[in-house]
Amino acid sequence: MTGDPLADLSAQGVSLWLDDLSRQRLHSGNLKELIDTQHIVGVTTNPSIFQAALKDGASYQKQLDELAARGASVDDTVREVTTDDVRDACDLFTSIFEKSGHVDGRVSIEVDPRLAHDTQGTIDQALELAKIVDRPNVLIKIPATVAGLPAITKVLAEGVSVNVTLIFSLDRYKAVMEAYIEGLEQAKEAGHNIAEIHSVASFFVSRVDSEIDKRLQAINSPEARALEGEAAIANARLAFQAYEETFAGERWEALAAAGANKQRPLWASTGVKDPKYDDTRYVVELVAPGTVNTAPEKTIEAVADHGVIRGNTIDGTYGQASSVFSSLEALGIDLDDVFAVLETEGVQKFEQAWGELLESVQAELDKHKK
Repeated sequence: MTGDPLADLSAQGVSLWLDDLSRQRLHSGNLKELIDTQHIVGVTTNPSIFQAALKDGASYQKQLDELAARGASVDDTVREVTTDDVRDACDLFTSIFEKSGHVDGRVSIEVDPRLAHDTQGTIDQALELAKIVDRPNVLIKIPATVAGLPAITKVLAEGVSVNVTLIFSLDRYKAVMEAYIEGLEQAKEAGHNIAEIHSVASFFVSRVDSEIDKRLQAINSPEARALEGEAAIANARLAFQAYEETFAGERWEALAAAGANKQRPLWASTGVKDPKYDDTRYVVELVAPGTVNTAPEKTIEAVADHGVIRGNTIDGTYGQASSVFSSLEALGIDLDDVFAVLETEGVQKFEQAWGELLESVQAELDKHKK
């Protein structure tokens, strides 16, 4: 180990992406500095991130003024503003994209969260966003809802790279990997170069502990207390086991022979929600080659300051991770309900953030109509 935890993380084969983007970060040189000094090799965005970025409206004022003068609708305004930021970020990451063989240097933009249960609407907007951003290193984010799964396959089949988001359960993750493989098979059949199609599967971490800990605290037995803070990391480790099992065997080998890339597991929601836990745990406990960790800047700073990278912390943990889930079920924790609640809340949070974003942008546009 080098004494630089972020360098150690990269050396272990983990790609560190920043879970944030704003025009202020782009124009001030802050994002470039993070790339140069903090081993950042990609960016993820979501509706909450854009909503927060546009709250600090100064960086966007000139463009909002121009769009208002043009009579642009609120939806068109938000689309133009967000895709401009993502395109500029893609350009900033071009050299990393090229150096990494098109694996990293990726920037994600999400379809409108109001389309989470609309398959065709998701497909149409995903393809439109890919066209508008028009950069080879963009990833289009599609939620792993039941309606999202066929959309993922179809968008991949069109040769568009996808970040699948809001994955909480192992069963849904397995369905996501199946959707990816089907998409590659269809893309290959359609004559696309599947070596140029990339994907990550965003498996959410900290929110699992938040929901399960709440239920364990309600039980309030010594057995329940002993399991607090165990579920999220165990869940992610079992997801990695499923990834290893899926990207093996004849079906996958046939695609790999045609140049296909594995869909990398991406650990999302890695900022610690409960202050009683170590603020680096969802990074340092999920180290394995070929993974991505997308983290807020606060978490990245914590890892840089006092994170201890101990090598691969997933290999050899599957038995222990399985026993955590057996123990949770023995206590009566309804895991299916946990994951259903988390997905519903995840979609609602993004819908709410999107609604607030539209409201604030509409207010800006209205100022110019008076």
